[in-house]
Amino acid sequence: MSSAAFYKWRAKYGGMDASLMTRMKELEAENARLKKMYADVQLQNDVIKEAMAKKW
Repeated sequence: MSSAAFYKWRAKYGGMDASLMTRMKELEAENARLKKMYADVQLQNDVIKEAMAKKW
């Protein structure tokens, strides 16, 4: 492990106990899931807008 990696890890997780680290990882996973859901909804919205813009 490089010293840069160690200090980066220590800055991120230094003052946390195990329960806080677990909670942070859960929140990061939930955040990633929500970002993916938002991207999917935005894509659907763009497709609908494009379809509505076409002249029939």
